[in-house]
Amino acid sequence: MVPSEHRFVATERAGEVSALLVRPADAWCTFVFGHGAGAGMRHAFMEACATRLAERGVATFRYHFPYMEGGRGAPDRAPVLVETVRSAVAEAARVAPGLPLFAGGKSMGGRMTSTAAAGASLAGVLGLAFFGFPLHAAGRDSADRGAHLRDVRLPMLFLQGTRDKLANLDLLSPLLDEVAPPPTLHVVEGADHGFHVLKRSGRTHPEVLDELADTFARWAHAVV
Repeated sequence: MVPSEHRFVATERAGEVSALLVRPADAWCTFVFGHGAGAGMRHAFMEACATRLAERGVATFRYHFPYMEGGRGAPDRAPVLVETVRSAVAEAARVAPGLPLFAGGKSMGGRMTSTAAAGASLAGVLGLAFFGFPLHAAGRDSADRGAHLRDVRLPMLFLQGTRDKLANLDLLSPLLDEVAPPPTLHVVEGADHGFHVLKRSGRTHPEVLDELADTFARWAHAVV
């Protein structure tokens, strides 16, 4: 399915950024899908997830943060990222009216979405989904980056690999036990932060991506 291209104002100071809407004919919800820190909305993972979600009736609205739009290596400061999330949610509601909204993203895109939602509600958003929540930097295990999750107060889905070096499950699981409403944690055995699995697992990367899309669709159906 060919995505439609859009532009919207991320922040007044940062200006416009690009976005891609994939809306299947049978769409029953929209997922506002933020990218990770090191790769933009056209990254193979983002495109593969958008394709699989569309096959399950989920429209996706992928967008760039200003630094990625401008070709800069370092992410914007958190206030700019958070404001961009809010602008993306508003734009997704405008270009795909009538569809229930979910928001989140891959790694940093997901964490900035939860940070935005913890600060103030995201208009129309029914729940948040994270494709690899980055709880801490590699080798620096800490749950501090997840403290704000207690303030989100929305249904949340965490898709996490057991080999993810940015999310020690021994720290994430007890943290989520303190969050209300209780989040859904779906663990992908043997997957790393990019959801790649070892050959000896007997599974392929496409099979894992299908699992992620299936899990998201089941969760979102239950929320709607």
